[in-house]
Amino acid sequence: MQVTDKAYTEHQVFAELDRYAKFYKQLAMSVFQFVPMGTKAICNINTYVYSSMQGTVESIKIILLSGRINDAYALLRKYYDSAVINVYSNLYLKDNFSIEKFIVEKINNWLQSKEKLPDYRVMSQYIRASETLKPINDLLYGDDKYKRLRDRCNDHTHYNFYRHVMLNDNEIHIENRGQLLERFRRDTQDIFTFHLGYVFFLNDHYMMSSDHLDALECGMQPEENSQYWVAPFIQDIFREVITPERPDITATIKANSAMQLS
Repeated sequence: MQVTDKAYTEHQVFAELDRYAKFYKQLAMSVFQFVPMGTKAICNINTYVYSSMQGTVESIKIILLSGRINDAYALLRKYYDSAVINVYSNLYLKDNFSIEKFIVEKINNWLQSKEKLPDYRVMSQYIRASETLKPINDLLYGDDKYKRLRDRCNDHTHYNFYRHVMLNDNEIHIENRGQLLERFRRDTQDIFTFHLGYVFFLNDHYMMSSDHLDALECGMQPEENSQYWVAPFIQDIFREVITPERPDITATIKANSAMQLS
């Protein structure tokens, strides 16, 4: 397959990347109103993490369209890292914030560029050891899917095999380029599912639609239980992306939340 072939340029992965980028843009705006405790930030620190992830996903699409699957995997690893960093920082705040410890120094110092976060391995182990996240961890790490995904990203990033060098040449014919693009699509979907599974299990209020707060801001009485309504764009992403692939993750989030996720 050549990168100019219709089977490549119209592959499903490009529409899915557009959807993921749009979702992160919507999520960034939606969570802005929720200021997490434990730092001196005056707005939600996740807003800019999500908008940055939107940018990474958009960059992945541009690179893939140019036929550089190998480079796209390097950015996919960055996307994976971003998901882990986001989960770690939110979990660490939740674990360490208290009245006695109103400012969580590790995360606050990171925000102010005074301190680095731990290495990827340390953050990943912290997440996997969490009792809070055990229901989701049991699902995501029931097999070695994410280890193999991470290994693929590393193999491409570090040219661990010569065939990965070839995948950055967009002029040569590669017989299985379509299969490799499909593998990339599934890997991207798995990271997206990984991230959302953790985000909405850890911060289920992030699913909330704007109806409840909109009513309060207008001086109106909110409809009963409207604080549990889920934003339509989040309902859509679960119904059309997450649940068809991982109904167990959706079921676990619903079982541990009062939010009315369908």
